[in-house]
Amino acid sequence: MERPGPSEVSGSEASGPDPQLAVTMGFTGFGKKARTFDLEAMFEQTRRTAVERSRKTLEAREKEEEMNREKELRRQNEDSEPTSSGSHVVGDCSKSSSRDTSSSESEESSDSSDDELIGPPLPLKMMQKPSNHMEEDILGPLPPPLYEEVEDDDDDDGDSEEEEFLVITNLLSVSMDLFVPDISYHWNNTNPVQKIPDSHEITLKHGTKTVSALGLDPSGARLVTGGYDYDVKFWDFAGMDASFKAFRSLQPCECHQIKSLQYSNTGDMILVVSGSSQAKVIDRDGFEVMECIKGDQYIVDMANTKGHTAMLHTGSWHPKIKGEFMTCSNDATVRTWEVENPRKQRSVFKPRTMQGKKVIPTTCTYSRDGNLIAAACQNGSIQIWDRNLTVHPKFHYKQAHDPGTDTSCVAFSYDGNVLASRGGDDTLKLWDIRQFNKPLFSALGLPTMFPMTDCCFSPDDKLIVTGTSVQRGCGSGKLVFFERRTFQRVYEIDITDASVVRCLWHPKLNQIMVGTGNGLAKVYYDPNKSQRGAKLCVVKTQRKAKQAETLTQDYIITPHALPMFREPRQRSTRKQLEKDRLDPLKSHKPEPPVAGPGRGGRVGTHGGTLSSYIVKNIALDKTDDSNPREAILRHAKAAEDNPYWVSPAYSKTQPKTMFAQVESDDEEAKNEPEWKKRKI
Repeated sequence: MERPGPSEVSGSEASGPDPQLAVTMGFTGFGKKARTFDLEAMFEQTRRTAVERSRKTLEAREKEEEMNREKELRRQNEDSEPTSSGSHVVGDCSKSSSRDTSSSESEESSDSSDDELIGPPLPLKMMQKPSNHMEEDILGPLPPPLYEEVEDDDDDDGDSEEEEFLVITNLLSVSMDLFVPDISYHWNNTNPVQKIPDSHEITLKHGTKTVSALGLDPSGARLVTGGYDYDVKFWDFAGMDASFKAFRSLQPCECHQIKSLQYSNTGDMILVVSGSSQAKVIDRDGFEVMECIKGDQYIVDMANTKGHTAMLHTGSWHPKIKGEFMTCSNDATVRTWEVENPRKQRSVFKPRTMQGKKVIPTTCTYSRDGNLIAAACQNGSIQIWDRNLTVHPKFHYKQAHDPGTDTSCVAFSYDGNVLASRGGDDTLKLWDIRQFNKPLFSALGLPTMFPMTDCCFSPDDKLIVTGTSVQRGCGSGKLVFFERRTFQRVYEIDITDASVVRCLWHPKLNQIMVGTGNGLAKVYYDPNKSQRGAKLCVVKTQRKAKQAETLTQDYIITPHALPMFREPRQRSTRKQLEKDRLDPLKSHKPEPPVAGPGRGGRVGTHGGTLSSYIVKNIALDKTDDSNPREAILRHAKAAEDNPYWVSPAYSKTQPKTMFAQVESDDEEAKNEPEWKKRKI
């Protein structure tokens, strides 16, 4: 048998597949052309189906609301109209008309239901030959055909492929329904004011002086507050009850006011900036981790000294790099530090005026990505450096705020494109760092009297929050909210009858912390919008101190004592109390105190015994409370008549004793000589 040539093989393949080969391989459709699906067209069809469904759902809701309104109007009319035969006729007519209209609506809906099908898209044959009603309902051009027409000899596999197509489109339609938003929900959440958690509040009493620093760890479990009273207090929301008491209080900087507190991005360290020239880093429990070195104040160039030489203003942690932070000071420098190297700063930034003179930075911060460093200065300028280039600022706006006023805060938005500055000239301004030539918006009439009044952005970046200051007894401090897009004053909260110094909006808890000028730290939250934080401690009842625990003795640990002198270790308070109850000496009722008449600790008892007689006589009150002069003169006559011991021996040489008589003031005035009266 001869083998076929190449031309014959190609001709057989072109004519069709070998049926014997198909039977041998087990494929019924072996050699047929594979179907292809246009995914873009399928997604477009699914999107249109989802939009159509949502539109029909809204129309059905509107129809139901109209029907309910008509029913209410009919009920009101029936109640208002008097009951008569005419009214019954009208009611019957209205009922019949309503029935007719409902029947007509049902007929129309039945007719329209054939035209507008709800569910998966129609098969291919129906899609290729749409009816006139379908052409009227579809807006815009018809969608392209999903795939090419199929030959007649492929009808056997067409049904299975159409079933696969329907399954895929059904899945896509379900997924699109999941992504179609609810219009009413979206409309209610477009207003950012509704997201402000201010329905509930708790008050934490820090002290009597201004709360000038607030810090909340990234998880929102602990809050630290610092004030003008030099104290730093730790608050644990999970371990605190309704009494709202701090679990630890310390003075890390001795007699310096606390100006800034901030947790690191890992939450294990706290940066403490005070009025001294040395910043400190403490851990979560208050123990010191490191202290920055103090520079040499006699060196002219501040870049050649190892640390700050004047009072600090504020500080900030790097948002990405662990252990790096930044401080600014009155020595006209901004310095970055590393926790591992406290003996020298990492880099020095020196703000300058346009003429090249020194200028003091009053506040500083990192950008959200940590690549930029922004500082506001006393001459009203805002200068922004690249973190790795310390020579010249990348952006410099020289008239951001009024010269001579201390800009108290600069804060970056969460997207990193907008900078907010809180000026000492009672303004709040918004800047775009991509076009740092003029402010985007500016708000006036925001009085401030503290050099650490700050501002912050809401977690969704739609609102900007700041506080206002008031004189004592001249109103209440407020927390003011501005919309970022239009910079309108959309909301206010009256905090207390003192200035609002610090404000902090935590993104995870969705709670607002406020520090005031009268020593209070307030936390605002909403049970539905906020999470954890203040919600944990509000529900806990205040604990009462157990009297039994105060009576137990402290256990003294003596590890080097001999076993015979070592006290047994107490397992628990309850077991120790049970053991003491069984001891006859410890559980013996003490004797009542000695009571009754007596003197000097002796009881004046009565009785016929010798002891009672002695006690009674010893306890007699023999004290003489009379005039001592009279007590002496009482024995004068007896001593004169019967002298004894001393008097007879000196009777010849001793002068005669004469006691003066006490006269009253009137008698003395009468007996006064005439010359004294004349002199007066």
